[in-house]
Amino acid sequence: MQVTITINGVEQSRDVEPRMLLVHFIRDELGMRGTHWGCDTSNCGACTVTVDGDTVKSCTMLAVQANGKAVGTVEGLAQGGELDPVQKGFMECHGLQCGYCTPGMMLQARWMLDHNPHPTEEEIREGISGNICRCTGYKNIVAAIQYAAENPATSEVPA
Repeated sequence: MQVTITINGVEQSRDVEPRMLLVHFIRDELGMRGTHWGCDTSNCGACTVTVDGDTVKSCTMLAVQANGKAVGTVEGLAQGGELDPVQKGFMECHGLQCGYCTPGMMLQARWMLDHNPHPTEEEIREGISGNICRCTGYKNIVAAIQYAAENPATSEVPA
């Protein structure tokens, strides 16, 4: 089947098997390795992406279901050469160890902050509860998201 999906603002068209998962479309067809494939059961969240503005575990969605939709991956977080505040937070607060869960965790965090710019620690922990980190105790991940909330991106408006 022919699909056309806008990935990080760039339209991509490919002929795919009807049963191809979105995670495999992103990784295998487009060569974008930031989206990780962890459990294949939707439990870990390593494959989290955005689809039309909502977070989705891409191992649970077929590429044909994303046809005509806008998909965001971790590669699209940085804009204009500037890291997203979530990326800065993970860097500044050491919010990762092995890094496997990090792309999905960052996208979930970005979505959460877009919907609640000033979350409490409890809201952060609940917001990332669908994304499993096997290496950390989540303390630094929570701190990274708090950092991002306290240091939002500044838009440069021409004077």
